[in-house]
Amino acid sequence: MARSSLTLAALATAAVAGLDVVSTTPLSNDQGGRFDSALLNIRGGDQLVVRVPTAREAEIEQSSDLVALRALTGGSRKRLPFEAPEFLGQAPIGETRGIVYRYIPGYPATLDSLEVSVELAESFGRAIAAIHSLPTSVITDAGLPVQSAAEAARTARTVKDRAAATGRVPTELLTRWSLAVEDSALWQFQPTVIHGALGPESFLIAGEHVTGILDWSNFKVGDPAADLYWLSSVSREESATRVFAGYNTGRLGPVDRQLRKRARLYAELEIAKWLVHGSDLRDSAIIDDAVGMLAGLATTAQADLVNPLSTDTGRVMAVDEVEEMLKSTPRPEPVSARDHANAARISDDD
Repeated sequence: MARSSLTLAALATAAVAGLDVVSTTPLSNDQGGRFDSALLNIRGGDQLVVRVPTAREAEIEQSSDLVALRALTGGSRKRLPFEAPEFLGQAPIGETRGIVYRYIPGYPATLDSLEVSVELAESFGRAIAAIHSLPTSVITDAGLPVQSAAEAARTARTVKDRAAATGRVPTELLTRWSLAVEDSALWQFQPTVIHGALGPESFLIAGEHVTGILDWSNFKVGDPAADLYWLSSVSREESATRVFAGYNTGRLGPVDRQLRKRARLYAELEIAKWLVHGSDLRDSAIIDDAVGMLAGLATTAQADLVNPLSTDTGRVMAVDEVEEMLKSTPRPEPVSARDHANAARISDDD
């Protein structure tokens, strides 16, 4: 049973000394019922938010979020063109705890928000670029995770191999992913500070600007493309291009020419993760859903040969080269020579 906003207001007064709440309303930003939340109006005009996790997973995420937010010092926050949640206090409730934050104006974005205007789409890109332009010392000084480019490639390879082991991934996609994860040029990037869990719902917007970004539990140094993969779900390519334009304008440091290719790879591997998740749970509904999405992705990839994931577009790969690349892939059924030849011709066409 969800906690009432009055209960949450009382909790907030225990978390923040001297707090004088004059009114409170339930907050609907936390989708899926993972948190009980309320917006508090404080005497003097300030507004605060109190959140209580409703499940163990949400509690772990909230704890990680707090560690990350503490890493964002005042100097770091001044570099950002938006607000990040500011921790004000906490108090126990039952077997968990409630956290009080300063309220960030705005409402949660959706993929459709990118269609509102060019300025708003570019604002998304500039917000992401500002995170990626933070000094990596923000992460290292706080003892948060640091992932190298080689580690990012190994992680992608592991996801591909685990999905392949289910025997449910189309051969065309295995070839496409194998070419990408083994392409050293694709992984020659400078790791940056990343949010680590960005999606459209992470952004708060008002008018034509991003006002805040939430959910910092995966804050770390890693592949900047990991913060951009969700753009592959945008219905209009033009909107995604506008976000990347804003990103390129705001991004400090060397140009990452393979950024969009890796972002696309990560988007495709998200479906692979969903398949693995379903297989681990032996959930036929999840497996069937993932298999259907993979089939559609294979069709799209075959029809869009001008946008390969790998960077090598000038050399024809021989059949035995593709076989060698896929040798480590644990598929229960053999791949036909005709499929290998098709993969070689695709590489040539690219």
